[in-house]
Amino acid sequence: MSTSIAVWILGDQLLAKHPALARATDAVPRDAIRVVLVESAVRTRQMAYQRKKLALLFSAMRHYAKELEAQGYAVSVIRASAFAEGLKQHARLHHPSRLLTMAASEFATRRFQQEVLEDELGLPVTVLPNTQFLAAESDPLPEVSGERRVVMEHFYRNMRRRFDVLMNGEGKPLGGSWNYDRENQKPLPKAIRPPPIPGFVPDALTREVVVEVEAAGHGVGSALGFDLAVTREQALSALDDFLVHRLADFGPYEDAMSSLQATLFHSVLSPYLNIGLLEPMELVKAVEAAYRAGAVPINSAEGFIRQVLGWREYVYWQYWRLMPGLAHANVWGARRPLPQFFWDGNTDMNCLQHVIRRALETGYTHHIERLMVICSFCLLTGIEPCEVNDWFLTAYVDAYEWVVVPNVIGMGLNADGGRVATKPYIASANYVNRMSDYCRGCSFDHKRRTGPDACPYNFLYWSFLLTHESALRANPRSGRNILALRHLDASERDVVCQQARAYLERLA
Repeated sequence: MSTSIAVWILGDQLLAKHPALARATDAVPRDAIRVVLVESAVRTRQMAYQRKKLALLFSAMRHYAKELEAQGYAVSVIRASAFAEGLKQHARLHHPSRLLTMAASEFATRRFQQEVLEDELGLPVTVLPNTQFLAAESDPLPEVSGERRVVMEHFYRNMRRRFDVLMNGEGKPLGGSWNYDRENQKPLPKAIRPPPIPGFVPDALTREVVVEVEAAGHGVGSALGFDLAVTREQALSALDDFLVHRLADFGPYEDAMSSLQATLFHSVLSPYLNIGLLEPMELVKAVEAAYRAGAVPINSAEGFIRQVLGWREYVYWQYWRLMPGLAHANVWGARRPLPQFFWDGNTDMNCLQHVIRRALETGYTHHIERLMVICSFCLLTGIEPCEVNDWFLTAYVDAYEWVVVPNVIGMGLNADGGRVATKPYIASANYVNRMSDYCRGCSFDHKRRTGPDACPYNFLYWSFLLTHESALRANPRSGRNILALRHLDASERDVVCQQARAYLERLA
């Protein structure tokens, strides 16, 4: 009896060179391999996910299956109640002698792979290391891994050295600096109109998926109008478009926000990177090559590379370092429920209205809107971290637990005691006004700290500082915020806190 191998590929592991498929191909002839992809109803309905995300996943999985079939592999796409049921169904039909898979990027699925799957199937299971990230999950960088609080900048510099990215050959960064943050904080000028993000006309298979997702009636937003890349070829085309049309201006305006322009000069490649259609090092090398060719400035190249080689790798590493406890961290004791307007955008705050509606309608907003509009508001108002985390997982096309938990609970809400980020990222309305056009035409006045027209960000910000003054004073990176309290006399402090309390009572 010949040996046959089942290769289980998860929907967010659509790699051109999948390690489990490579291992199987080295072990047995191609006709003794059967690839299985499972569309799990339980996983799909775990939350009310963004319908465009569901359309992306299902369409990309089915296109991936067709590409593998064109390469001579036998492929089964199984719709089942759960992963286990789909894999057992496959095993009953095809009788593999063993199963190969790659470790999931998320905690619960990996635990299922490593602790449950072999008993469920009654056959040997090999779980290979995940290759979608550049930093190993345990002790990737000896220089920093022993620290209790690992600073992202230290991690990033070590990654640059380790992979020889934007380095001068003598251990120094190209351009003389490790980062160019100060050059990358410009608001978008009125006269600049960023080029549009390329869309991809859905083929028959994708149109079929869109109809299925809409008919199921599950999730937020709508799959109608779906035009995301669903194949590696399309994702590479999206990468090329970014390199040619937006990368040069990405750096200066990466923190800018606009009511008229959702994507500005951002790449919007994270949905493809997070499901394996693109890989991190190919993005890093492509951007570095553009800089070395003189096509883009150093601040834009470094700014993008820091997002991929620095922050993305860092949050994945922190996820595995701090889970499962990180998912339930709540050091500020936030208990307020998520307001209803997070599900419809019906709020008088112009910035929140734009960002929330954009997220629900398109599944995308860029990182500053996520951090300094959504998360800052939730931290200042004391929204329960798990509810905020779940909203992010629900709303965005690029949202997966490994990236959302460290970014939202760690960085955005600082609910982990500063393990991921060293300070709370909070600001008054002045920041939103400086970096966006959201305050123009808003019913609230971004300059007023108190009073009926005062922007809630202002009195909430100052009330938060007053409420948590002792804890913030103990953090050296919060020093500038606390020093500003000297401008508030006792009377104004009372008014700020009273207005914040009244607002939070109405919010509930």
